[in-house]
Amino acid sequence: MTKEIGRKGKESRKRLLDAATAEFAERGFHDAKVSDIVKRAGLTQPSFYLYFPSKEAIFAEIVDHFRSRLRELTQDARLEAGIEAKEVSERIYLAVEAVFRFLAEDPALTRVGFFLAPESSQIKAELAAMIQENLQGEQQAGYFRAELEMQTVAECLIGIMERLTVSCLLPGLQAPRVLAQQVVSLLLRGMLTNEQP
Repeated sequence: MTKEIGRKGKESRKRLLDAATAEFAERGFHDAKVSDIVKRAGLTQPSFYLYFPSKEAIFAEIVDHFRSRLRELTQDARLEAGIEAKEVSERIYLAVEAVFRFLAEDPALTRVGFFLAPESSQIKAELAAMIQENLQGEQQAGYFRAELEMQTVAECLIGIMERLTVSCLLPGLQAPRVLAQQVVSLLLRGMLTNEQP
């Protein structure tokens, strides 16, 4: 019996998190109400307070989840030394695609964590710093040109990611795979044709 209550409790908590994420994404933090969250989740207000002490607490948990997933993806993307040259671009593509897939799989979570949260600028700054650290290590491993300033490259990547998420990914105009292909092709091969000097 205890196992069943635990399972139901986890399901109820997840329903509340999903409902709250959708409410915050649609209405913003200030206009979202606990009563609307529980209604969307098909639960009661007492059940909300069983799992979360406040609207602020559930919002913070949603943002923390978004932030930690981005950290994991960035850590997993780091290229270790010794990869064969022909594999480098494929590994970079897979890493970029993984980030775009994460941003696309739950548009409400992405809206909350990447754009609406008061700390969204800090989240992007942390992400840029992690990407910069990855790039510098990869540069030292010989994968990228030594003269490139990796802080600039990392900031460019964040800007590209942010803009493509708003203009293409969230509206469903481009798939993560296509965006990753375009971004990696641009960054690794540039815009000039082979005939250009």
